[in-house]
Amino acid sequence: MRLTVLHKTHYTYDAPVPYGLQQIRLRPKSRPGQLVEDWQIDVSGGQVEVSFEDEHANAVDLVSFASGHKEIEITCSGTVEVEDKAGVVGPQGGYVPLWLFRRSTSLTKPGDRIKTLIADAPTEGGDLDRLHALSAHVLDAVPYSTDQAASDLTAETVMEAGHGVCQDHAHVFITAARALGYPARYVSGYLMMNDRVDQDASHAWAEAHVNGLGWVGFDISNGISPDARYVRVATGLDYRDAAPISGLRYGNAAEDMSVTLQVQQQ
Repeated sequence: MRLTVLHKTHYTYDAPVPYGLQQIRLRPKSRPGQLVEDWQIDVSGGQVEVSFEDEHANAVDLVSFASGHKEIEITCSGTVEVEDKAGVVGPQGGYVPLWLFRRSTSLTKPGDRIKTLIADAPTEGGDLDRLHALSAHVLDAVPYSTDQAASDLTAETVMEAGHGVCQDHAHVFITAARALGYPARYVSGYLMMNDRVDQDASHAWAEAHVNGLGWVGFDISNGISPDARYVRVATGLDYRDAAPISGLRYGNAAEDMSVTLQVQQQ
């Protein structure tokens, strides 16, 4: 399936910003099952200073603000050919050893609520069956809701709230999977929705490493493994490693952000 993506992130400030710097992880890479035919990033109100690969082999663009400006817009667009591989990504690559994905982070540290979740999770079948059952179990325990929209909530905080969005589901699943002994990681990217073209935000899901298959994706929010509607962009130990945009700025200006996103089949 050939997917086209148009993603604009527009920041405005109520006062000129003297200095700002952002890391942009919005450039998908070709890999088994995903061929990037074309992709470009345009910046208005700033410029790309340098492009590089991080420790997870994500493509990163470092964007600086134009000094004294009150707005900056980052536009990503391109076409990606995606094959349905039932969520199977394959062996670990890049610079990070597989064992590192068993390590907890500040967002994925298991507590009492995660331990209770694991104790109640189904245990029948092999690794793949158990992970699919865990995905469904997480969604049962944390129904989808946009009432909380913070992207950096800990897995324990999400369990306490009892609801969450795709980022939250990914963090809870990753935390539980690691506690069960599986290497697991966070994935940010795009999903073509069946009922609409315009979306409010990009998407997130999780991957766990299964012996004999390698990395396998689990979209907990939608109860499936990623198919040909998904574009993988960045991976990491948690959201902070794979965040589409992160950075810093100087000054006291208040910030307002708006997102325009369209994902559709060409």
